[in-house]
Amino acid sequence: MKAPQAKVAHGSRGPVPQGGAELPELRAGQSVGLLKELHILTRDGRLNQDSRRKLKQVQHLFQFIEPLLQELSEDGHSPTLADHGAGKSYLGFILYDLYFKALGRGHIYGIETRADLVERSRALAERLGFGRMSFLNLSVAESAQAGELPDHIDVVTALHACDTATDDAIAFGLLKRARAMVLVPCCQAEVAACLRQGKALQLARTPLAELWRHPLHTRELGSQITNVLRCLYLEASGYQVTVTELVGWEHSMKNELIIARYTGHKKRAAAERLRAILEEFGLEQALGVRFGLQGSSAAPAAI
Repeated sequence: MKAPQAKVAHGSRGPVPQGGAELPELRAGQSVGLLKELHILTRDGRLNQDSRRKLKQVQHLFQFIEPLLQELSEDGHSPTLADHGAGKSYLGFILYDLYFKALGRGHIYGIETRADLVERSRALAERLGFGRMSFLNLSVAESAQAGELPDHIDVVTALHACDTATDDAIAFGLLKRARAMVLVPCCQAEVAACLRQGKALQLARTPLAELWRHPLHTRELGSQITNVLRCLYLEASGYQVTVTELVGWEHSMKNELIIARYTGHKKRAAAERLRAILEEFGLEQALGVRFGLQGSSAAPAAI
């Protein structure tokens, strides 16, 4: 049986599922059937609190990605997008429904380590007729060398990719000469672990070590340093970087949104400050290679 189509309400309000109340969270023309398949909407077309939070995050992220796709779609170009840590592919399916479907060209690649979620997404895409979606059962790091992906990807996204998976997504974007990256980091523990290892020595060396003397502060400062290093690395690699909130803090504590657009202007000052921060916190040995400061270039290939 066909899923009921959404009616578009008059004015600025969102679509109305048949037999249900108005849902201002939905965009005009958005597929109610898809949202039911993703279990964002209940069978009777309603939202519970958890689903409303998920939908708000993805819809808000779409507002940042849509202008990038519009720019990349000019002159008949077919934009490509790789979504890392795709999970149930909420983001990929909603991007396809709201943008790629009407565009009639372009391709979305969902990259996910859990085989059951990959198979489920493949089946759903086939059922919905979303023919320009591919799902790969790979880690972010593995995807960089995967033959199923093209040599160039226009947009790289990573929504709540845990710990170093965000760094892997950045490395993927640099390798694939991405025109834009949209990242929401999550659960960053690596730098905090490095800070804990040298805590006693650092406390004796500098009063700044008080910033991470307490375990809670170590975790929070480690997360902050990680994202600062990522932003500097992107700037040193030729990207213009914007950092903002994804949604209100009441919806998610993992809320930092990093948007990077390739300009080709590689900031030398960013590379210098990146090096200085790694040295100041004793992180050169652990993180220098990842951020292009030991035996590798901080800049991507020409785009």
